[in-house]
Amino acid sequence: MRDYDEATAFLGEWGPFQRLIFFLLSASIIPNGFNGMSVVFLAGTPEHRCRVPGTANLSSAWRNHSVPRRLQDGQEVPHSCRRYRLEAISNFSALGLEPGRDVDLEQLEQESCLDGWEFSQDVYLSTIVTEWNLVCEDDWKAPLTTSLFFGGVLVGSFVSGQLSDRDWRKLLLALTLPGVLCAALWWFIPESPRWLISQGRFKEAEIIIHRAAKINGIVAPSTLFEPSELQDLRSQKQQSHSILDLLRSRNIRMVTVMSIILWMTISVGYFGLSLDTPNLHGDVYVNCFLSAVVEVPAYILAWLLLQHLPRRYSMATALFLGGSVLLFVQLVPPDLYYLATVLVMVGKFGVTAAFSMVYVYTAELYPTVVRNMGVGVSSTASRLGSILAPYFIYLGAYDRFLPYILMGSLTILTAILTLFLPESFGTPLPDTIDQMLRVKGIKYRQTPNHTRELKDGEENPTVLKSTAF
Repeated sequence: MRDYDEATAFLGEWGPFQRLIFFLLSASIIPNGFNGMSVVFLAGTPEHRCRVPGTANLSSAWRNHSVPRRLQDGQEVPHSCRRYRLEAISNFSALGLEPGRDVDLEQLEQESCLDGWEFSQDVYLSTIVTEWNLVCEDDWKAPLTTSLFFGGVLVGSFVSGQLSDRDWRKLLLALTLPGVLCAALWWFIPESPRWLISQGRFKEAEIIIHRAAKINGIVAPSTLFEPSELQDLRSQKQQSHSILDLLRSRNIRMVTVMSIILWMTISVGYFGLSLDTPNLHGDVYVNCFLSAVVEVPAYILAWLLLQHLPRRYSMATALFLGGSVLLFVQLVPPDLYYLATVLVMVGKFGVTAAFSMVYVYTAELYPTVVRNMGVGVSSTASRLGSILAPYFIYLGAYDRFLPYILMGSLTILTAILTLFLPESFGTPLPDTIDQMLRVKGIKYRQTPNHTRELKDGEENPTVLKSTAF
């Protein structure tokens, strides 16, 4: 029987109907970017120091020296989490002693910020960090809030301007409301005819295909599928599929495991670099703007690569680029911080290109009957990666370059792993699991049903070309 692509070839590849669906689906993704990256500002940590109560009996000299100094990036700055013991410096102030001249500050006893913190408002007026004092001993809670946010995205996947210094509640509301408008797309975006056919819902699929033909100005054949073809499709529908089918054979099991690792690692790199932009030198808003702008050429490059070059080599090249430049960040001298920012942006460019290609690549590897499950499991792994990403950035509190070393190393290892995946460029999409099982280059034991089908004379088509080593 004819496959779906052959039966619907009369529609053309890029008519008005296809363009309409493409742009409507693209529009539905825009609010995701607002909310996904809003945490950069919602959980921003301003410069802070221990608060000294205004009622404390201190001279102006002692008030100015109430917080010890520490070295940060080669410069002396006020300590963020410690102050001199207030009772002691109040006594020195009452005795008329001067800090540094009469009292050796290095010998003074210190204490934690018992009266809270003073937060700078040069960058942020209000964030969840300033609202709930998520600093010092509680600084681990800030990345936890980000992980919980992406945990909500993970849960949601089962049931389904980035620039502002406003109050964080108003910012969150402003970024969330546009997503409500996407609910209207339910009445404009049809179901996938290919999926409907795989589920045995032929009449619904024919209605959508006829509607597409009308929008494209094409006269559709009166009969899209012959009775014999419908009978074959109905017989295929008798076999139900579950998530366990993703582990049914050695071949599909390997693809699933490798896809999970690939998506998780790319997600750690993408969200890690996005969330790390406030920690770069320079203006936080400019850095976040650059981090967003660099994605535009990355998507254009990914589109060109998907059009003309093999998938796995394109993915591996993008990942090698992103990972290698991140490893070079640690070699940049401190005074060349602009170069470090450029390298981070190049790393974001490579990871973003790989992230945009992995959606297409994964969808091409799985057959129609389990494609949604395959991409869904991989996307779930991506959500797990985004949950871990904030703690990769948190490690920067111990070593500024440690996040880049970890993300760069993982990205390069994943690039190597990608080279072992089968190649799907220029080949038809598989519709059944049996078609996907016939991937050349990976040995597996044939199931009894598969062997019997071949003995009955069924041709063994090459659905995915092997480019394995």
